[in-house]
Order: sequence, then structure tokens, then C-alpha cells
Amino acid sequence: MTKEETINSALQYFDQGYACSQSILLAFAPSYNLDEHTAKLISSTFGAGMGRLRQTCGAVTGGFMVLGLAYGNTDPKDMTTKLAAYKRVRDLNRLVEDIHGTSNCYELLKKHASEAEVAERKHHKIICRKVIADAAGIVFDMVEQKTV
Repeated sequence: MTKEETINSALQYFDQGYACSQSILLAFAPSYNLDEHTAKLISSTFGAGMGRLRQTCGAVTGGFMVLGLAYGNTDPKDMTTKLAAYKRVRDLNRLVEDIHGTSNCYELLKKHASEAEVAERKHHKIICRKVIADAAGIVFDMVEQKTV
């Protein structure tokens, strides 16, 4: 898939009602032979800033999952791979913060949507789709080794 197709796939999942975290992981799952059902389950509790804790944005945590698939370690003694993957996670977080000023769900909502808009779930169109698109694009570039 191209970068644009990947971004559009993530947005389509989100528009169907999947969490931001699910939308990101689902868009990349076929590239890693991760079946859709498993991807949905793994990422299902990370939406709304990790289980509605409004901490790290679900689009970002979904991106972390993809980076794990692309660069993660399987040998617990392989610190080189582990630390390199951790660096990529920090890089993704920083790149999202560079665009949006934060990667924190609560702060993103507070910055872009009123409490009433959040209560009416209008924030999805105001900010969430934008962060999903940005995160999907950044992750695509990272796994294609175009950036970072």
C-alpha cells in the first residue's frame, strides 16, 4: 500500500467506529501478516488515551504497536534491537508533538474541542481524524525508512 492508501485505510477504520489505536494497527496489519481479528483485540483497549484515561493518544499508541511489529525484539537479551525500537517510539511521539503540541489525548481534546463537543462526540471530526492521519503517515515513513 502507498502512504496515501495507508492513511485512508486508517481513517476508514476510524469512520466505521474503531478506536484510534485500532484504526492505526488495522491499517498496517496486512503488511505484517497480522490477522484483522487479532489486531482489533490487541489494540482495542488503547483508544481514548489508553482505555479512556486520556493519556497518550490512541493513534500514537497504535503507531507504537506498528513500530513493534516492524522493529521490535524477540530475544530478551537483544538490547540493541530493543533500545533502537524504543528510540523509534520516542521519535514518533516527538514528531506528533511537533505537529500538535502534545501527544496527550486530554490536552489534544482541550486544545481543539470544547467539553460539549467531546460529549457530543464531535471531537472525532475536529481533531481525532487529523491525528490519525498524521500518525499513520509518520509511521508509514518510519517503516519505509524515509524518516528518522
